[in-house]
Amino acid sequence: MMIIDAHQHFWDPARGDYGWLTADLPALFKPFGPDDLAPHLKAHAISGTVLVQAAPSLAETDYLLDIASRTPFVKGVVGWIDFEQPDHRRELERLAQNPLLKGIRPMIQDIADPDWMLRPAFDWAYTALIAHDLAFDALVLPKHLDQLHRLIHRYPDLRVVIDHGAKPQIRDRLFEPWAGAMTRLAEETGALCKCSGLVTEAGPDWQPEDLAPYLDHLMQVFGPDRMIFGSDWPVLTLASDYARWFETVSHTIRHWSDDQQAALFGGNASRFYRLS
Repeated sequence: MMIIDAHQHFWDPARGDYGWLTADLPALFKPFGPDDLAPHLKAHAISGTVLVQAAPSLAETDYLLDIASRTPFVKGVVGWIDFEQPDHRRELERLAQNPLLKGIRPMIQDIADPDWMLRPAFDWAYTALIAHDLAFDALVLPKHLDQLHRLIHRYPDLRVVIDHGAKPQIRDRLFEPWAGAMTRLAEETGALCKCSGLVTEAGPDWQPEDLAPYLDHLMQVFGPDRMIFGSDWPVLTLASDYARWFETVSHTIRHWSDDQQAALFGGNASRFYRLS
């Protein structure tokens, strides 16, 4: 079984473009690179990763693509462009010349306007992603799910994956309306979903039973062909170690067939992100 971690990050705070990453997060406020992740990948026989942006800058996307070019296990990069700058279409066209660029992720969770993604002025960005066959990573919260549903119907050819299961409010034990909105997205769109990021929504003292209703719901409504494994490392380390998260996901799908488990742990990511 080929295993892909379809959501991980590298960064160096000294670069200065990570507005959210400050000394108030000492566990994360330091460089993380390939040598730090490699032992975890080896321990779980993970053969490749998708490296995802963490700063809203073109410079960081170039930085990640450079790392990917020198790191055999990085099979693709999800970068960033500024949807509010139409001239970034030229930047997207430049970035898309690199076969390691697999998708784009605006940091929607950090934008105050919940309707931001639906602005007509962003048509150039969505149509460019479709034209270049690039994925759209939806970094959204539960409050954005109705808008995401509308966006996908507006652009039915846009390949969409929902990051972190849309970050349900696990620590507050809020199941609805998140669950209903995710069911609607699963039933009425072709979006895929990553099961990454859930432990940090549960908090550092999480137990498997805290995650179970949320993780089980995602697995049930999206199913084996549309769920993607990701770690969200190193953010993961705020609430878990790599092994515990990997084992939690493995246990959740223990009743799936070998082919279904292989799809979640690698096949779906490979297909969705066009990994070679």
